[in-house]
Amino acid sequence: MPKQNITIYHNNRCSKSRCALELLREQGIEPTIVEYMKEVPNREEMKKILMKLHLRPQDILRAGEELYKSKLKTLKLNDEEWITIMLENPQLIERPIVVKGNKAIVARPAEKILELLS
Repeated sequence: MPKQNITIYHNNRCSKSRCALELLREQGIEPTIVEYMKEVPNREEMKKILMKLHLRPQDILRAGEELYKSKLKTLKLNDEEWITIMLENPQLIERPIVVKGNKAIVARPAEKILELLS
C-alpha cells in the first residue's frame, strides 16, 4: 500500500481505533501510526493537532474515563493546563485522531475519515 500523508493517533486496545485503521487500509491507505499511549505527543504536537481539529483540549477529553469523572470533572482549567493533564494522562485523549495535511478529525464514527479523504 502506498504511504500517504495521513497519521492516525491510535490505541490498539480501542475497538473504534482499530476500526478506523481498518477503514483507512480498506481505502488503500497505510497511514503513519502513532501509538499515543506509548509515544505521547509533546506539547507543540498536541497544540498543532488541536489547531487542525479546530477544537479546544476540553473538546477531546474522554469524559467517561474514571480519572476524569473522579478528579477532573469539576475543575475549571485553561487550555494550557488541560493540555498538561492530557499529556500526563494520555488515556484521557479521545481516539482515534486522524490527520491529513492541515486537517484532522476525531474518527468517531470511523466513517468520518471519508470526509477527511474527499
